[in-house]
Amino acid sequence: MKLKLSIIISFLYFFPLFAQAQIQPNVPTYYIQDNDLSEELKNIIISEGLDNSFSVGEDGLEKISFAVIDLTGKEPRIGGVNMDNFIYPASVYKMYVAAQILAQVSNCEHSLTKPYIAKFPNIVDMSKEIKTDPRPLLKDGDTVNINYLLDLMITRSDNSAANCLIDLASRKKINEMMTQYGWEGSEVTRKFLRRKYEDPGYEKVPGTMTCALHAADFMYKIYTNTMINPWVSMQLKCLLGRQLDKSKAASGLPANAMYYNKTGWFSYWTNDVGIVDDGNLKYIFSLFIPLEEEKALPKFQAISSKVYNLMKSRIK
Repeated sequence: MKLKLSIIISFLYFFPLFAQAQIQPNVPTYYIQDNDLSEELKNIIISEGLDNSFSVGEDGLEKISFAVIDLTGKEPRIGGVNMDNFIYPASVYKMYVAAQILAQVSNCEHSLTKPYIAKFPNIVDMSKEIKTDPRPLLKDGDTVNINYLLDLMITRSDNSAANCLIDLASRKKINEMMTQYGWEGSEVTRKFLRRKYEDPGYEKVPGTMTCALHAADFMYKIYTNTMINPWVSMQLKCLLGRQLDKSKAASGLPANAMYYNKTGWFSYWTNDVGIVDDGNLKYIFSLFIPLEEEKALPKFQAISSKVYNLMKSRIK
């Protein structure tokens, strides 16, 4: 779809202060770094013309960030292309928010049925990301519960729900969790609203960034039931499995493959990260492309299909 003028104008409010993170994340030692896999993934990226830098407006040039974790063998094997490159994740970082909310529910700080009153300025969505979703837009003063907000935020990528849950979880606690798991540089800095409505102290912070490595590692912890604890991990997997956006990597997968994922797009960025499982083949796909959605969608479909076939060929 073409970017509408309103989206471009809102971009000037949302993200005027992008700052490339200087942290260089290390690949955790529980992964086997697979150079052959990285080379195959690089060839796929080259075949789709994504091995260059792309203009992202006033923020200059940006490269893709791509990681794949092969889960089919006894030990996880990781490969990628620029997988440590920090890039704007758009709505993908809502999964980090969901993890901390569920951690607090697990600790009995909240309950999934706890009532929550949605209020201005968190109510920002003027249209639904998924047009076929029958659930209405949140309005100022609506009383819902935490479970409903979580489902809206993950399955429909609702920005209003995300803002409410960022407040409820607190950025301080979300980012303590990020540090705990070694995801420095992927801290949640912003809500999904204009800077003039941000909380005191957050009006001028840089935009949130992440990299394919951190996002893939997050999914690996869900897969192994080690994201906080088994209950949190399985709750996250249920939410991600109900993802309504099938336009990106899901479009390149066969019908028998289950995909637990979180997508995101905004302006120059289109992203998807998730766990692929067809019963025999299992892997994590994490791809961040600095292209507008209309240009990126066919790339996602092609890359996803090629990665699926590659991973299938690696089964021994």
